[in-house]
Amino acid sequence: MNQNINMILAIVGGVFLAMQGGFNAQLGVQLRNPLMASLVAFFFSMVFALLMVLMSLKNFPKVSLLYDIPKYLWFTGALFSVFGIYLYYYTIPKLGMSTMISLGLFGQLLFSAIAGHYGWFGMPQEPMEFKRILGVAAMFIGIFLIKEN
Repeated sequence: MNQNINMILAIVGGVFLAMQGGFNAQLGVQLRNPLMASLVAFFFSMVFALLMVLMSLKNFPKVSLLYDIPKYLWFTGALFSVFGIYLYYYTIPKLGMSTMISLGLFGQLLFSAIAGHYGWFGMPQEPMEFKRILGVAAMFIGIFLIKEN
């Protein structure tokens, strides 16, 4: 697939994540419990993901493949997802959507730059070059520009 299309899809994905954060933060306020909103969101996410898998799955993975997957990979992503999403739903009503999403994106950018530099999670190494450091710093400055009233 064309890299430009992939970049557009990544932007659309970011828009969708910001939208779900806004909707589910509202749900957390209405429920008076952002963790309950996380539970509801993950339940329906599971339902929608299951439907999408059933519609798109051509072959179910072999049982031997399932046993070969390290045990921690079955739950650690979900654990971090629950904590991260809960923090989004908790902080959006307190900080505002643009501030929270900006800070959340900065956290993602900072961590991904460090993880990429060291090649964590089996991903290709992306050396920390001056341009990359400048980009992270520019985003940090941009957050303060967004936050200023």
